[in-house]
Amino acid sequence: MPAYIVANYTVTNPGGYGDYPQKATETLVAHGAEVVAVDLNSEVLEGKPQPVTVILRFGSKEAAKAWYDSPEYQAIIGLRANNSEGTMVLIEGF
Repeated sequence: MPAYIVANYTVTNPGGYGDYPQKATETLVAHGAEVVAVDLNSEVLEGKPQPVTVILRFGSKEAAKAWYDSPEYQAIIGLRANNSEGTMVLIEGF
């Protein structure tokens, strides 16, 4: 069953965040993920979400966790985590 990672955040330090998108994409390709959507100015319909929204598709929850926990991604996670504020969730598709 497919699984999705949905990230929603605000970049708080553009200089520190700068290399994250390209480096993250390289790790995603290596793990067979599909970038479903990226929007830097998400349109708010309800609530108080952050402006950056990213949706990633993986073959399974296990595959998504393997990417997230991989040494390649863990080596760059600080570029996002230390330079943004928001959420990242893992959900099952159907």
